[in-house]
Amino acid sequence: MDQTFQALVIDKKGDEVTKEIREITLNDLPEGDVLIKVHYSSVNYKDGLASIPNGNIVKTYPFVPGIDLSGEVVSSNDSRFKEGDKVIATSYEIGVSHYGGYSEYARLSGDWIVPLPENLSLKEAMVFGTAGFTAALSVQRLEENGLSPEKGKVLVTGATGGVGSIAVALLAKRGYEVVASTGKDSEHAYLKQLGAHEIISREEVYDGKIKALDKQQWHGAVDPVGGKPLASVLSKIQSHGSVAVSGLTAGGDVPTSVFPFILRGINLLGIDSVYCPMDVRKKLWERMAGDLKPERMLELVEDEVTLEELPGALDRILSSKVRGRILVKMS
Repeated sequence: MDQTFQALVIDKKGDEVTKEIREITLNDLPEGDVLIKVHYSSVNYKDGLASIPNGNIVKTYPFVPGIDLSGEVVSSNDSRFKEGDKVIATSYEIGVSHYGGYSEYARLSGDWIVPLPENLSLKEAMVFGTAGFTAALSVQRLEENGLSPEKGKVLVTGATGGVGSIAVALLAKRGYEVVASTGKDSEHAYLKQLGAHEIISREEVYDGKIKALDKQQWHGAVDPVGGKPLASVLSKIQSHGSVAVSGLTAGGDVPTSVFPFILRGINLLGIDSVYCPMDVRKKLWERMAGDLKPERMLELVEDEVTLEELPGALDRILSSKVRGRILVKMS
């Protein structure tokens, strides 16, 4: 098929990496069972990394990034999906080694696709996206390990980012007393609007010093930050509490000791939203359309951009100038 459409293409010539809107055809798309007309995508930090040299995301060029997409099935060789079905696709190899959501059409493996739940629109699905799925999986894992509203406060680090913002909203919806940590003084009103009970600075989480055990402050934490701040958080979690870690914006090394684990029974829960099993994934998306769905989801959206405006949005997320979520509207 020679139908042409637009996509954001990342290319590399020598040491120079470019990002530009190009006309491509269905024949340019990689192999897959299901062809989807993309309605929405979103902007994530990983997408920003895919658009720059040495981002360590893209291995072969040219490439279409975008780790999230929602849209409508155009054709399918997979019996689980038929023309007209509304679907969500996040994670796996999408936007990393397989052309992603920054394209008017995408061709994917049926094993990577989730049917759109009732009570969730294609736009709302991308307000969640990978960031929201990661936040929801963090809350679910914390609750599976004993977290409940009556046990104490819950900390969210990096609270104005995609994962952090949605985690604040999800926890507030569930009745938790949320403590939001941020380095952005200008965003306190935003976090209060999402449901944060208390807002603290980054320095109140990690002031440059890490104790093996510190004063117990929170029963649980959602942490997309990692690094030394995570070590500090672990030292301040109440006995038998848990921390769900999903990111490393502060680095991959966590200089902690065994004491929080063997003297307070702390659980450190790794959150893998990329290869989360499909049975868990489908059930969690149903929860995200139900009891985990914030009442005012669109307040999580900072901006909605077109494909032509997308390069600027990728630059913004890399410079930490994004609050909450940026959506990409394809059609």
